[in-house]
Amino acid sequence: MPTLISLAKVAVVASCVFGLTYAEPAMFQQQDAIVDFGEKAWSDVQHVFQGTADKVHSATDKVKEILHNGADTFTTFTHPAFSEYALRYKRPTLCDPDVKQISGYLDVGSDKHFFFWFFESRDKPKEDPVVLWLNGGPGCSSLTGLFMELGPCTVNEEGTDTVINKYSWNEKANVIFLDQPLNVGYSHGSGGASNTDAAAKDVYAFLQLFFKEFPQYADLDFHISGESYAGHYIPAIGGVINENNKGHFKSLELLKKKHTLADINLKSLLIGNGLTDPLVQYKYYAQMACDNSYGPVLDRATCDNMEASFPACERLIQNCYDSQNVFSCLPAAMKCNKDQISPYQQTGMNPYDVREKCKGGNLCYDILESVQKYLNIPAVKEEVGAETDKYESCNMQINFRFQMAGDWMRPYVNEVPKLLEDDIKILIYAGDADFICNWMGNKAWTIQLPWTGHEEFSNANDTEWYSDIAGKQAGELRKTDDGRFAFLRVFGAGHMVPYDQPESGLDMLQQWVRGELN
Repeated sequence: MPTLISLAKVAVVASCVFGLTYAEPAMFQQQDAIVDFGEKAWSDVQHVFQGTADKVHSATDKVKEILHNGADTFTTFTHPAFSEYALRYKRPTLCDPDVKQISGYLDVGSDKHFFFWFFESRDKPKEDPVVLWLNGGPGCSSLTGLFMELGPCTVNEEGTDTVINKYSWNEKANVIFLDQPLNVGYSHGSGGASNTDAAAKDVYAFLQLFFKEFPQYADLDFHISGESYAGHYIPAIGGVINENNKGHFKSLELLKKKHTLADINLKSLLIGNGLTDPLVQYKYYAQMACDNSYGPVLDRATCDNMEASFPACERLIQNCYDSQNVFSCLPAAMKCNKDQISPYQQTGMNPYDVREKCKGGNLCYDILESVQKYLNIPAVKEEVGAETDKYESCNMQINFRFQMAGDWMRPYVNEVPKLLEDDIKILIYAGDADFICNWMGNKAWTIQLPWTGHEEFSNANDTEWYSDIAGKQAGELRKTDDGRFAFLRVFGAGHMVPYDQPESGLDMLQQWVRGELN
């Protein structure tokens, strides 16, 4: 039996050989180089962690400088149930100066700082729902969603300024963008979560503090939305909120202080092109590569090889589901990503849109370079109170940590039935040109999901979905009669529906939160 150290070496070398795979636009790497076993692998790992340490020390110095030079830079407050947490904020006027904004940090202890940016609704902020948006990765900033997809503004090509987005989700919703887990985007610190469950606890604390300080939003309908690896985050966060709302606390501190906690008015989850049930989803990579409606990316022989290798992958994922320990889950991720995703990566095509070549360097989208440039402008950082020396759209070190913890293949889908049984509505939507978290796999797991509405949902018809804003049929919809569970295939969109089809994305949100998605 391998020792713990040798298992760690195998995991490190495997990750270097197979590459780190992102479910969000990030550092996709060509996988044509074989990394030597031994010193080079360990040297690479040391550089990863040294990079994290340098970022932590730099950001810590920046926090100390800000607090020393002016305590009135932020308004700060705490919560009796979260002794280690504090929230501090400013009121910027960037992006959409006609709406109220709040930006700042959730501080955990002395050296964990999660950045957030809130925008009020353009319509009726006292009545419209609150929507939390999370990007995935793991390790990608939710400010990508803000400035590239669904926020009140988008950046110009030069990355020097912004323009108003008339299809922003804050047209009729109050929207929070949260950079999590730690060291993503403007967030920074030491330690931090290396798995989805730990990250969910920080998000719950953030919501309790936010709604305590801003009670005008606390009683509004609350929805959690996001895409990609947020297919892990969102069920876990929803589960924590739902269980705590029922008084099922796992923390002794929360149990003792439960009288200080407010119920979070969780109404629904929206997961776009998510990685939620890998056991089902990984089966559909070959089909998406060769049989999608936009034309094949791979030749039939390659797709046949992917299908032939899937049973071994399936067994490994099942082992991960059964044990949920790193020694089962990490090999599943390494083997399955190599067999099912690497053949596509090697084509140079965009893994988030089968219609396009990958461009814009490692991120596949030119606009992400523009977003990074804008968010590194000193005046912008000062306005929102950002404390990091450098903003990056995606952080490879965070992806590495989650991979090494075995988080990639864990069955966070298990939270979904429990939420549905407690009448939390769930919408799974998917742009049909995405490869990496494709609509075929997403639709398949929703149909196979075991819950009391399984038979009704699996036997339901797919119906045409029309976007009033786009003025056309924009997708295919399957749902239960009560609207509790729904799957929406969005036509003409890749991994990021609000980016590729902004009219359809906004209409989808508005119809869904009104209970009118038909």
